[in-house]
Amino acid sequence: MERLFEKALWNSRFVVLTAVIASLITALAMFYMATVDVYYLVTHLGLYMSPDLIGEARQDFRAETVTHVVEVIDGYLLATVLFIFSLGLYELFISKIEEAEESENSKVLAIHSLDDLKARLGRVVLMILIVNFFEHAISMDFHGPLDLLALAAGIGLISLALYFSHADDH
Repeated sequence: MERLFEKALWNSRFVVLTAVIASLITALAMFYMATVDVYYLVTHLGLYMSPDLIGEARQDFRAETVTHVVEVIDGYLLATVLFIFSLGLYELFISKIEEAEESENSKVLAIHSLDDLKARLGRVVLMILIVNFFEHAISMDFHGPLDLLALAAGIGLISLALYFSHADDH
């Protein structure tokens, strides 16, 4: 009876395949959405050469385009998080991926422990937060020195977060 229960308990790990497949499908959907955004971004770039865009209209178009570029980067980063999460869950709960172990480029995708997965996901999530900060900083209206000081403090905190996230690499 105990052996049967342990076998059932061990095989219950395959329920993680649901999260692996769902994360992979969501990652592919995010890659698709970001790629479609890139297509529309590139097709609208021709408008930048329009002689009708002068002065503030050109600056607004440029700021809007840069914001779209940041959103595309954000989409690709989110897709990457989901992809790493999917591969990590599979490696931790189901089986090692032999192709990844044999590949020279697998250092980023090789997950050996839950802490390893957490660290990789944490770094990508940090990058998403930095991109979002950048997106808001672009569209921010500065009304005084306090606004510039807040921006500088935000940049300082981001630098500190990046330093601490890579401190264990040295």
